Amino acid sequence: MDTTVSTPAPERKKIIFSGIQPTGVMTLGNYLGAVRNWGPLQEDYHCAYSIVNMHAITVRQDPKALRENTLRAYALLLACGIDPKKSIVFIQSHVRTHAELAWVLNCYTQFGELSRMTQFKDKSAKHADNINAGLFTYPSLMAADILLYQTDLVPVGVDQKQHIELARNIAERFNGLYGKTFKVPEPYIPKVSAKIMSLTDPTKKMSKSDENPNSFVAILDDESTIIKKFKRAVTDSEAVVAYREGKDGINNLMAIYSSVTGKSFQEIESEFDGRGYGDFKTAVGTVVADHLKPVREEFARLMNDKAYLEDCYRNGARQALELSQRTLDKVYKKVGFVL
Repeated sequence: MDTTVSTPAPERKKIIFSGIQPTGVMTLGNYLGAVRNWGPLQEDYHCAYSIVNMHAITVRQDPKALRENTLRAYALLLACGIDPKKSIVFIQSHVRTHAELAWVLNCYTQFGELSRMTQFKDKSAKHADNINAGLFTYPSLMAADILLYQTDLVPVGVDQKQHIELARNIAERFNGLYGKTFKVPEPYIPKVSAKIMSLTDPTKKMSKSDENPNSFVAILDDESTIIKKFKRAVTDSEAVVAYREGKDGINNLMAIYSSVTGKSFQEIESEFDGRGYGDFKTAVGTVVADHLKPVREEFARLMNDKAYLEDCYRNGARQALELSQRTLDKVYKKVGFVL
C-alpha cells in the first residue's frame, strides 16, 4: 500500500505593482503613508516598483532636471528599503511594453471615462496653457503599467482609487471581448496607514507642491531643517497634548509621532502630560529626523555609486520586459496583430 503523503503545492505569491513619479521631492507623508510599507511587502509578495517618468512629461519638464530626478527617485526607493534582489525595480521609459500596451488600451477606454477623471480636471486647471492629449489619456498608460504584470494588488491611497477602478473596468471590458487576458487588480490599502497633513494647514494633506516650504518635510531634509519645520507647525491655544476633535494641528503631530515611534495616542498623551507644545514639537521633530537619518545616509551612498545604480535599473528593466512581454504578446494576438 502506498503510504506517501502528497505535499500541497506552495501558494502562489500575489503580485504587487506600484509606481512613483520622479518629482525630486518625497515628503514625510509619501514615506509614512506609502513607501515605508513597500519594503516589508517584498517578503510576502512578488513586487514590481517603477519610476514612472513617462507620466511625468504630461506637464512640461526641464530635461536635465527630469533625468536627475529620475535617478534620485530610483536611489531613494532603494534607500527606503526596496531590495532589487527581491523586487523588480525599474525606470518606466526603459521598458517599451508600457507605451505599446497603453496604445492598445487607449482603444478600449471610453472618452467619457477619461473626461471624468478628477486628476485630469485638476491638472487642466493648473496647466491651462498645456492641456495635451497625454494629460487626458495618461490613465490608460497607468492601466497598462498595472495590467502588464498580471498584478493582483496595487497599493493606493484613497485619492488614487479612481485610477484603479478604471484599470479594472478596462481589464474587464477587454476580457469580456477576448476571453481572460488580464488579471483584474484590487486596491491594496494597508490597515494602518498614516495620513499626514500639512504642518502649516493641518486641514490639507501634506504636499510637495505647497508654496510654503514649511508645510511639508522632505525625507532628505537635514536634521536641523526638520526640527525647525516642526517647531513652526500650527497648533492651537489650548496647550494640551491630546487627540480630539478641533485640534487638527496637534492631532497631525500626534499621528506623525505615533507612526514613527509606534506609541498609541494614549501613551503620547501620558508622555507629554503637563508639558507644553514647545517640548512636544521638538520631540516630534527629533524622532522624525532620527528615523530618516539612515535613509538620508543610504541615499547619499547610492548617489555616489552611479555604476551600481545603473546596474540595478538596467537589470530591473530586463526583468520587467521579460515579464511584461508575455502579456503584450497575448494582447497583440487577441486583437489580431501579426506576431
